[in-house]
Amino acid sequence: MKRSVFKIINFFIFLTIGLILLYFAFKGINFESLVNDLKNANYTWVGLSLIFAFFAYLSRAYRWKLLIEPLNYTPPLKNVFYALMIGYLANLAFPRIGEITRCGSLTKTDKIPIDSLIGTVIIERAVDMLVLLIFLFVIFLAKIEYFGSFIKDNVFIPLYNKFINIVDFPFYYWILIVLLIAAIIIGYYYFRRRLKRVLIIHKFRKLLRGVFTGIKTVTKMQNRWAFLLHTVIIWAMYFLMTYVVVFAIPATQNLKPIDGVFLLVIGGLGMAAPVQGGIGAFHWIIASGLTLYDISKTDGLVFATIQHESQVFLVLILGTISILMLFINSRRKRKIIS
Repeated sequence: MKRSVFKIINFFIFLTIGLILLYFAFKGINFESLVNDLKNANYTWVGLSLIFAFFAYLSRAYRWKLLIEPLNYTPPLKNVFYALMIGYLANLAFPRIGEITRCGSLTKTDKIPIDSLIGTVIIERAVDMLVLLIFLFVIFLAKIEYFGSFIKDNVFIPLYNKFINIVDFPFYYWILIVLLIAAIIIGYYYFRRRLKRVLIIHKFRKLLRGVFTGIKTVTKMQNRWAFLLHTVIIWAMYFLMTYVVVFAIPATQNLKPIDGVFLLVIGGLGMAAPVQGGIGAFHWIIASGLTLYDISKTDGLVFATIQHESQVFLVLILGTISILMLFINSRRKRKIIS
């Protein structure tokens, strides 16, 4: 009961944050003009974007399967894909819960330990973060006069301020932190045998072992070139699904491929915000980024809305189909067993 209440509170907190960001993104916008521009957009390009997105998801599922195989499990690609899409669907309700949801789904269908799967997801996220940082560095250098100040003001300075807020504690805070860590280490050393018998500690240790087992799969993986290839394919598809949408409205048709990389990076940062499906954060950062090209805020929001809502639509469709397919497969298995 308490857990359900906590989930509901969490949901509304993140949703409220997203709606606030959405309000600021659309504040002062002429909605009649916005709706008219949305109606007149060329949705052929949006359809092409969704095709690229589908192949990105398919390639991501195969890459995840490559990480799982060193665990001595070989789940069918369709089950991995279903689990991935269910995870994306869950993210539309609760930020970041999708990673646990997809692991739980694959555990249910293929009996793979969820803690080990979490380790593989950590590897995936680390690799993708590295790619995103590489793109960030490339666009920062490629057109520093365009992107330099925007990235500095919207990415580097906020991160720097957060870091300063953390390290700028009073000196006695750091002494207390160090003493607390030392006390925990010493306490664990002297009472480790008793702690091992505590159920929650035992489960936590088991979870950590499983997670580290999953992380170590990257060192045992035989098809490393395939993993690298699919990482390239995933991000190439992400780029294409972002860039082709610029041709859907007249205001963005003149943007170059490097500008598409810029939109991919800042859009990725917007989707990483702790709100359901990046709602609000994505719209705000994309519209703000497009003002660098003298594109009006209204046109920027038209582009952001088309890009975001088309991807949400695809996730809703594929996620729902995935749930239905797993339900049908589960019923078939029960009939065979009975």
